[in-house]
Parts: sequence; structure tokens; C-alpha cells
Amino acid sequence: MGDIYEEILKVKNKGECAALATLISTDGSTPREQGAKMLIRRDGGIEGTIGGGLMEKMVREEAEKVIENGIPKMVHFDLTGKEEGGMVCGGVATVYIEAIVPKSAVYILGAGHIGFYVARIAKMADFRVVVCDNRPEYANRERFPEADEIFAEEYDGLFKKLAVNPSSFIVIVTHGHTHDQMALEWAVKTNARYIGMIGSRKKIRQVFDNLVSKGFPRDDIEKRVHSPIGLDIKAEIPGEIAVSIMAEIIGVRHSEEPNAKRACCSG
Repeated sequence: MGDIYEEILKVKNKGECAALATLISTDGSTPREQGAKMLIRRDGGIEGTIGGGLMEKMVREEAEKVIENGIPKMVHFDLTGKEEGGMVCGGVATVYIEAIVPKSAVYILGAGHIGFYVARIAKMADFRVVVCDNRPEYANRERFPEADEIFAEEYDGLFKKLAVNPSSFIVIVTHGHTHDQMALEWAVKTNARYIGMIGSRKKIRQVFDNLVSKGFPRDDIEKRVHSPIGLDIKAEIPGEIAVSIMAEIIGVRHSEEPNAKRACCSG
């Protein structure tokens, strides 16, 4: 069994959800002492134990609810007189169950000038940074040393490799209209918290019209997609545009609609 805190970090960095159960207090016959911890993953897998048996089974059931709604809870278990495997339990315990939510990630589709600065600002703002581009000479470790992941391959092949979830932010700043449209068509199918695409109003209208012709609801596209991307701060050069993009993303991250802390484990 590995270190449970290392496992928590792995879960967060992978963009996954889980719950952490901590044994707060015990009285009577309980197999583990106060402070014991167990990590419960969304797929049912566990790391660590708070004692096994009936109580652990009940904790896992409660953990599923916490993973879904993100709301921590304190649960009191009284197993006095309950039978399990022919044996009678005789202890009481209190367990605190909290959600382990993924670290917000910024997926930067386009490793050009704007993507270059977005990656740096996103990292400074404590986001997980994923850089994607079909040009290896742009999407590489030398150019993006701070990135958590880098994908240098054709867009239509890499989309399925991106673990987007409701705490993810997608920034579309590729080097061509065709790639932007391809990226947006993929992005609106995800449950990302934020989708932004760069471009003039004429280009944006054309891309939106193209997606509508493919059956995407216009209302849904216009509601979900931030385009032109970023706050209107009269930005002109790439660094300024990156600041406007990340300012908008930070505003969304801290907004209450939807409630990121509760919504990020659902769906």
C-alpha cells in the first residue's frame, strides 16, 4: 500500500474525484484507532482502511454520496450488537468524509504566442496546465517547461486523450480556422466548466454557423462559449491577450454558477 497522501495527489492531478474518510473518534471494540484514513475512488477502488467489515462497507456507501455532491459529512456509526460473519460487533465510531476534488486544469489548444503566455499565467494562478498543438516545434518541453502535460500530435487524435471534467477550462487559440472549429466541436461535447475561443466576430459567427449546420443547438453554443475570448481590457499584444483570458477564467473559477466545489464531482 502506498502513501495515502501521494494517492490523493495522483487522483487530483489526473482530474479524478474521490472521497477521504477519516476515523475521528472510537469507543469500544473497533479494529482501527483514531486518525485512520481510507481513500475511496469514484470507481469503487480504495487505498488504506478504517477497519474493514460492516463499518467500512457503510462508509463506502456514504462516500459515494459525497463524491456526487461534493458536500462533506460527519457520520456516526453504532455497531453495538450487530452481527457480521457470525460475530457480534461492539463499537461505535465517528467518521468524517470529505470530497477530494480535481485540481482545475487549463487545456490550451494552440501553442503559439498567446498559448505561450496563457500557460505561464495559468501555472502562476495554480492551475494544472495541458498544452496541445499539432506542431512539435511549438508544443515541446523546452518551450513549455512549466506544463503538466504536452501533446504534440494531430488534434483529431489527441482529443480522446484529454481527461476533461467539470473543473476544466478549455482555451482555443490554434493557428487556423479549421483547427479552431475542430477544437470547438469537440469542446462543446465535453462537460468543461469554461470554453473560450479566440477570433474576430466574423470568424466566430462563421464557426458557430458551421456547427449549427451540423446539428449543434445555437443557444447552447452561444451560452457556453466565451468568444471573443477574454475580458475586454483593450488587449492587443499576446501577453495582454493572455492576461485577459486568464482574468476571465479566474472569474469563472470563483463564480457561484455553477458551484464549482459541488459540481466538480458530478457528471
